[in-house]
Amino acid sequence: MRVLVVEDERMLANAVAEGLRDEAFAVDVVHDGDAALERLAVNEYDVLVLDRDLPVVHGDEVCRAVVESGGRMRILMVTAASDVPSRIDGLAIGADDYLSKPFAFGELIARVHALARRSRPAGPPVYERAGVRVETARREVYRDGRYVPLARKEFAVLLELLRAKGAVVTAEDLLERAWDESINPFTNVVRVTVMKVRKKLGGPPVIETVHGGYRIR
Repeated sequence: MRVLVVEDERMLANAVAEGLRDEAFAVDVVHDGDAALERLAVNEYDVLVLDRDLPVVHGDEVCRAVVESGGRMRILMVTAASDVPSRIDGLAIGADDYLSKPFAFGELIARVHALARRSRPAGPPVYERAGVRVETARREVYRDGRYVPLARKEFAVLLELLRAKGAVVTAEDLLERAWDESINPFTNVVRVTVMKVRKKLGGPPVIETVHGGYRIR
């Protein structure tokens, strides 16, 4: 799942981004509405965490542009204005949810998770293939009944491979879905992460390296 955080308070933006990354989201951060529109034009996101009172281009205008463009991305509007008319206005513009500052970080995480689930077709709570079982709600992985502890990026890569149902997933696709745009496109981080997942899952190996990418048969 990929999230764009648009917040002009830089410390808050960074704190939100790090918290979401701890939840295995790939997160990009910008600090004004114009930069947000630039990112949205070139990247596909599942959720937009949008501060309403933005410099350069107001958050309302960003929200309207997203709604007019269509697509599946969901919008969580965040603002210091907590009165009912402000919340109604934000939802009327096209936001999917509304959160007032100051907020409990756990509530923001829960709302982003809920919106992310709505942005994609519902997937099964459990993925199983080749003796590998992933329970998505608890983010737990098992190999032939044995619990396998995975780091957040390792989990994200394994989940994308299982979602593919045996089809090949390219390294470029894995970079786009599991990492944010700050990642070097020429990095070997996908290969290294796949190698770590293979090692933790144990033998016999279930992740195949094929021409063009990786797959689980």
